[in-house]
Parts: sequence; structure tokens; C-alpha cells
Amino acid sequence: MIASPYLLYLGHSNDEVGIKTSRGLAVFRPDDCVGEFRHDDCGLTLDLPRMGFAEAVAAGARTLVLGIANAGGRMSADLVGDAIAAIEAGLDVASGLHHRLREEPAIVAAAARHGRKLHDVRDPRPGIPVGNGKRRAGKRLLTVGTDCSVGKMYATLCLERGMRARGMAADFRATGQTGILIAGSGVPLDAVIADFISGAIEDISPARTDDGWDLIEGQGSLFHPSFAGVSTGLLHGAQPAALVLCHDPMRAHMRGLPHYPVPGLRETLEANLAVARLTSPEVRAVGVALNTSKLARAEAERLCAETADALGLPCTDPFAMGVDSIIDRIDQCFEASPRVATLSL
Repeated sequence: MIASPYLLYLGHSNDEVGIKTSRGLAVFRPDDCVGEFRHDDCGLTLDLPRMGFAEAVAAGARTLVLGIANAGGRMSADLVGDAIAAIEAGLDVASGLHHRLREEPAIVAAAARHGRKLHDVRDPRPGIPVGNGKRRAGKRLLTVGTDCSVGKMYATLCLERGMRARGMAADFRATGQTGILIAGSGVPLDAVIADFISGAIEDISPARTDDGWDLIEGQGSLFHPSFAGVSTGLLHGAQPAALVLCHDPMRAHMRGLPHYPVPGLRETLEANLAVARLTSPEVRAVGVALNTSKLARAEAERLCAETADALGLPCTDPFAMGVDSIIDRIDQCFEASPRVATLSL
């Protein structure tokens, strides 16, 4: 278990998407976040108190979360130095980077000297099975996207909250480092060997007989040349009954690939439904989730309405506008899902 409260690391970051792990924790686990650590050249903030490591320990922080991401997920020399300074101040360190904490001898030595714990969140558990594609009981919803980092985790978490608020049985299944840190469990799918991706999803969303929903966090995009393999394995392993398409309307090109345009919504939806049908022949789309955080409210509402008309699906910004319209469509498509007496938000 990763000890909370957390100090969230921003470091030298100036890429808003690159701090999505720290931001996700600040949004979905605010009570566990005491502050943010950032250098003077960092132009971003989570609107948390800015703290040094010793100050954070005095405020009750127990773990520094290296909640940043970059191409390749590598630790810079500055980041290694900051991690060591945090350990010396009395903090454990958690990281979701591909470059593991345990791979840095200086960090490992500092943790041993000071009796601190290191948590590499991107370590998949041993013994993940190969996927088998056998039909299994239960209802599963998967978020898919036109690109990476367009709001799939936010949409999935908002759906969980919205469904539970209605008394529906629904559980978020994390597949990335941010989701795992928020939920406390899951599988870091992009660190799983390719042959085992679908099996990993079958493993974290096994058969369920309560007629409730597993809400599976999507990853990557079928249209992203770098990450389509992860998205394909997810679609097959999830055996989704329902898909929600996520999109950032301000995205000019695929993340990290300025020579690849973002695909159209209808094109993306049709491709994802086609791939999903291998293991879930009756899969259907139930909604579209837009990230309208950079749009004025009136413009966002207009765009959602136009998208809904064009695709014949409910369209909303799950975080800014709620998810009622998508849940209504789920109820219509799959009949009323069971309500539970005790809500757990």
C-alpha cells in the first residue's frame, strides 16, 4: 500500500498533459493531497500549496508521487536528485514512469539508508495469463479514444461516480498508472508483454453475477501508430457490452506525432466496434465524451449537441456537465441495472 497523504510532483514541467497523474490525484483524491512540489521554472500548478520536501513532511505528507510523464517515461538527473532529497526529508516515493525507481542505484541506496519505501506503480503483477476470449458473465463498459490522453480515465471515473450515485453496481477498473494510484489497484497495461494484454484485462474484470458493471479505463487509440497494440488488446480482453468514445476537440494532431491528423469520430467509433466484435459480437456504442476544458461553456454545449445529432448518441463532457445522458442510454440499451442499498463514492 502507498502511504498517504501525498506530495504531488510537478518538477520542471510545462506540459499540461505531462502532469496528468498529479492532476488526476488532485481531482479525484483531493483529501489525500497536501501540496505540490515544483521548481521556479515550472509554469503549471494544481492550485495546491507549494511546498518543499521538509515542509510537506511537517504538513503530514508521507509519499512523494512523481506524477509526471514524458516521452519514454525516463527519469532525468534532476528528477533523480529530487527523489533522493525527498527520501532524505522523510518521504516514501511512488512513480508511474517506465524508468523504475529500483533501476536507479542512488535512489535505492538512499531509501535503504533512511528506511523509506519505493513504489513502482508500472510493475504488472506476476503470473498474468494469456487471454482466451471465452465468453464470461457480467457487463463491461470500455472507454476508447481518438487519441491518447483525451479523457478516457476521467470519463470512466465520472461514470462510476454517476452510476453509483443512482444506486447502480459499478466498479472502476484501472489500466494506467494514474488510475491505479487513484483506485489503489489495477494493471499498468502498457507495461504488460504484448501476448498477455488481453489476459490482463480478463483478469481484472472477471465474470460477475450481480448484473453490475465493470467500467474499464481505456488506453491509447487504434489510430495511434505508437500505441494501437495496447488499444487492440484492451478491446479483445474487455469483451465490452458498451463503448464510450472519448475525444479532445482541440487536438490538432495525434499526441507526439504532428504528421498524423486526429481521426474523425464516426471513423474511430466504427473501427473500435469492429475490433471489439471479435470477442463481443453484440457490443454497442452508448455515448461520446468530449474534453471541453479549453472551451467556453456555451461553445462546449453547442459542440456536444452537434456531436450528439451527428452520431445519434448522447454526448457530454463528463467532468464539466455530468454523465446522466450516457447512463440513461445504458439503462435504455441494457434495461435498468440493479440498484444497491449502500452507495460507496
